[in-house]
Amino acid sequence: MIRKVVADYPLAILALLLSAYGIAVVYSAGQTDARVATDLGAYQRQLAWFGVAVVGALVVSRASVRFLEWATLPAYALSITLLVVTLFFGSGAGTAASVKGWLTIGGIRLGQPAELAKVAVVLMLARLLSSRRDPPKSLVELWQPALAVALPWLLVMAQPDLGTGMVFIGIFFAMLFWAGVSGPLLLLLASPAVSLVLAFSTGLWGAWFLILIAVVLWYKPYVVEGVVLIVANVVMGVAAPILWEKLNPYQQRRLLVFLDPSQDPRASGYHVIQSQIAIGSGGLTGRGYLDGTQKRGAFLPEQTTDFIFAVVGEELGFLGVSLALMLFLFLFLRVIRVASRASDSFSSLVAFGLLGSWFVHVVENIGMTLNLMPITGIPLPFFSYGGSAMLACWLAVGILIRISAEGRGSADALPIGFRG
Repeated sequence: MIRKVVADYPLAILALLLSAYGIAVVYSAGQTDARVATDLGAYQRQLAWFGVAVVGALVVSRASVRFLEWATLPAYALSITLLVVTLFFGSGAGTAASVKGWLTIGGIRLGQPAELAKVAVVLMLARLLSSRRDPPKSLVELWQPALAVALPWLLVMAQPDLGTGMVFIGIFFAMLFWAGVSGPLLLLLASPAVSLVLAFSTGLWGAWFLILIAVVLWYKPYVVEGVVLIVANVVMGVAAPILWEKLNPYQQRRLLVFLDPSQDPRASGYHVIQSQIAIGSGGLTGRGYLDGTQKRGAFLPEQTTDFIFAVVGEELGFLGVSLALMLFLFLFLRVIRVASRASDSFSSLVAFGLLGSWFVHVVENIGMTLNLMPITGIPLPFFSYGGSAMLACWLAVGILIRISAEGRGSADALPIGFRG
C-alpha cells in the first residue's frame, strides 16, 4: 500500500541538519597529524550511506501505517534471524572489538543487525500494546511485551553488547509508560535490576529493599507476583558479587574506571580521560573547526564513532555542543508532537518508541564522553560514523513522517493509557 506523503518539514529539516552536522564532524575527525591508521575516507562513505538512508526514508514514508503494522511480524522475525546469524559470523570494531555485533561474511562487514532490530522491536511492542483495550495493570499482563524485548535483548547481550542492550530496555520502559502503565508497576518491573546495581553497597541495598517492600504493600499486586518480586530482588542482591567475579577482567576495569578513571590511566581509563581533556579544552568557542589538538594528535580514541562528541566539544566549544543538544531537543519535542497527534494507538506508540531509542543513545553516548556513563561503544544518532546506524535513524525518520502525515490530533490518537 503506497500513498502520497505530506512531509513533516520541521522533522525532516531537523534530521537533515543533524546529519549534515555529523558528516562535517566525521570529516574533521579524520584529519590528523599523527602517523596512525586514520580513516580519511570515512566521511565519503558516510555521505554515501546518508544518500542510501534518505532514499530508504522516502520509500518508508510512502507506505501507510497499516502496511507497517502488517509488516511488523516479518520485520521482527528477520531481525531475530539476523541477530542469531551474527552470533556465529559476527565481528567487532573500535571500542567494541570484542563484541560480535557486525554481521561479517567472507571477511566483509555488512552492518549491525542490532540497529535495524531496534526499529523492529519498536514496531512489535507497538502492535502488542495497541491491541489491548486497557493498559496492563499487573506483571502477568506484561509477559508478551517482555518476551518481545527479551529475545533480541538476550541475543545482543550474548555478543556481548551492553550498550545496545540498554537501548532495548529503554525502548521497553518508554513504550510501557506511553501505553499508560502506572509508575509503581514500572518501578516493580525494574526492581530486580536496581537491586543488582545497588547490591555492591549493603547500606544502599538495604534502604532500597525497604522502599520496595513499601511499594509492594501500597500497590498490592497479586500475592504470587509480590512474592516473586521479593525473591527476585533478594536473589539479585546475593548474586551481584558472584556475577562480578564472573566478569572478564576488562569488563571489571571498565566499571571501575567509570567510578575513577585515574585507576587505569594508560589503558581502560585512557579513553575517558582524553575525551574529558578534549571537551574541557574547547572553552566557549572551541579551538576551531579542523584544529582540535587532541584530535589532530590522534589522542582521542574512536574519534569518528564512539567519541565523536568529544571532537565537537574540542573544536566548536560550548557553542557547538549547545547547538547539537538544541537540535536533538527540538527533534525530540517534534517527535512527541507526532506521537500526541497520531491517528491511532499503534502509530503513537511507534513514534514514542523511536524517540525512546534516540534518547537512550544520546544520553549514553554523551554521558560516556564525560564519564557520566560507563563506556559501552554506543553511537551518537546522525553523528557517529556507521552505515547501519545512519540507515536505522533515517528509516525511523521516514516512519515518523508517515505517522505525522496520517495524524489527526483526535482523542483516538493517544495511547490507551492517555485517553480521557
